[in-house]
Amino acid sequence: MNYQSTIGLEVHAQLLSQSKLFCGASTRFGQEPNANVHPLCMALPGTLPKLNAAAVDMAIRTGLALQCKINLESRWDRKHYFYPDLPSGFQVTQNEVPICVHGGLSVPTPEGERFIRLRRIHMEEDAGKLMHDTQSGESLVDLNRAGVPLLEIVSEPDMHTAEEAVTYLRALRDILVYIGVNDGNLEEGSFRCDANVSIAPKGSTTLGTRVEIKNINSFRYVQKAIEHEIARQVSVLESGGKLVQETRLWDAEKNETRSMRSKENAQDYRYFPEPNLPPLRITANHVDSVKQTLPELPRAKYRRYVETLGLPAYDASVLTAERPLAEYFEACLLHYADAKKLSNWVMGELLRMVKEEALEFSALRFSKEQFANLLKAVDAGKVSLNAAKEVFAEMFRTGEAPERIVEARGLSQVSDTSAIEAAIAAVLETHASEAEKYRAGKKQVFGFLVGQVMKAMKGKGNPALVNQLLRNHLGD
Repeated sequence: MNYQSTIGLEVHAQLLSQSKLFCGASTRFGQEPNANVHPLCMALPGTLPKLNAAAVDMAIRTGLALQCKINLESRWDRKHYFYPDLPSGFQVTQNEVPICVHGGLSVPTPEGERFIRLRRIHMEEDAGKLMHDTQSGESLVDLNRAGVPLLEIVSEPDMHTAEEAVTYLRALRDILVYIGVNDGNLEEGSFRCDANVSIAPKGSTTLGTRVEIKNINSFRYVQKAIEHEIARQVSVLESGGKLVQETRLWDAEKNETRSMRSKENAQDYRYFPEPNLPPLRITANHVDSVKQTLPELPRAKYRRYVETLGLPAYDASVLTAERPLAEYFEACLLHYADAKKLSNWVMGELLRMVKEEALEFSALRFSKEQFANLLKAVDAGKVSLNAAKEVFAEMFRTGEAPERIVEARGLSQVSDTSAIEAAIAAVLETHASEAEKYRAGKKQVFGFLVGQVMKAMKGKGNPALVNQLLRNHLGD
């Protein structure tokens, strides 16, 4: 392709506050239409906004996690547009002086870590939602979402492929979920993304005409929408056409973007300072106190798992994908020091059963000490690996201690050398011809003989000892 693409993303992240940005109405998702309303978000005359302090702290947490400068004074503005889902005819936002500026985050790429810069993060209230009844031809307005606190996180145009944009988006979502300000749910609309895409001839230092894509509600569709839009823009230019600055909607059913409206310029919104809200002023001490509450962030945790714990990159990426999983892993690590063996069990048996039962880690029936004791029993040769998986399944189901399960089911592994040697002697007597074949050089017979010994011991023989002692008896 003779063109280079440039991509910037605007993310709207709903803050996990219990009430709306300027009134006490609930933000709970899934309520009956217009159940979460207050006179203010209905724009009834005489109502005045009162700022949600918890939402402000979440904005500060986000800015700190994304290496932003926190403005100790930010301002509120009215952004005017007229649509049925906005009863007041304006949205309260931060246009001129946002609460956070600059910053960015590192994302993994095939060429190594890349730093994607952020332009700004500002607070604003959400609009309501229009619901269209195709049978009656009516459009209904649900104001449950109106006034819900949002952060708009605007990147610089630092991305150049759809894959890179999705990687950035996933990394951003992980950080917001880790620090407890957003649930990361694209399907419910609490994490929404608009993409700005332009193309220009390769080597050009001037950006092409920017097109905004809206209505993208999954990571897969973000990639598809951007790829389609790049191809569309190339096709327009290659056919002699001219690109226009506009907003386009992503149609997931047709896998295409379609024109929605020409792109408004800032003056079309007629921004002016919100007269009912004073400037938002915070102190440096308050910012420092919020900073103390930040957890270790996903990429830092990933690097620590690889560099300090010695885990493979794949293990580290799985274990740090969600904060509850990482916290559970680290809590278990306090009781069992072999990080790799613990990782194998957590990523294997534990995650499989957690997903099957749709359980939270906080709802597990067994303790971290019990989990560690089972792994220690395997290391000590008290129970075989296969038996340990059986024990773990019972632990998961009942919360019973592993020692009791082993005893009740007779799953103790036999490490008594005399017992193992007696079983070996009996097997070699019964299968003397196979033993002679092994001694004559047919080494593949060894596996058969091991199986016979384990069968004779009802699967309870210590595999390492069985192998060692059998080789001794065969003259190796």
